[in-house]
Amino acid sequence: MRYLQILFVLIFGMLTASSSIEAQSITGLWETYDDITKEKKAVIEIYEEQQLYFARIAESFVGQENATCQTCKGKNKGQPIIGLVIIEDIMKDGDEYSGGTILDPENGETYSCYLELMEENRLKVRGYLGFAIFGRTQYWLRKE
Repeated sequence: MRYLQILFVLIFGMLTASSSIEAQSITGLWETYDDITKEKKAVIEIYEEQQLYFARIAESFVGQENATCQTCKGKNKGQPIIGLVIIEDIMKDGDEYSGGTILDPENGETYSCYLELMEENRLKVRGYLGFAIFGRTQYWLRKE
């Protein structure tokens, strides 16, 4: 009987923890870091408009202060890096956020994207071409 009580408490605790992550919002400020050097690259603001999620660069720690996106194409070509919208049209789908795109201002390319809140303060960001297995993942940390 004691074993069942302990098992129940453990299962309840796991369900409560996972539902509390699900209830957390991805909106807010997130810090990004270089994959190799681990230096802070930018602060990204994720915001919601009409049940879609977007993200823009709020601060950049790379390059010149007034840098523009010279590698970008179309409407983003020559736009200031600060304020540049890099994630567009993401929809909440269960515990994932998907269906949108992410722009890499370093190479000007746009990729399919999905986001997943791994922990309260850790966001998985996956950009990919075609299939999600052909892509790159970064983990962003919520700015305190």
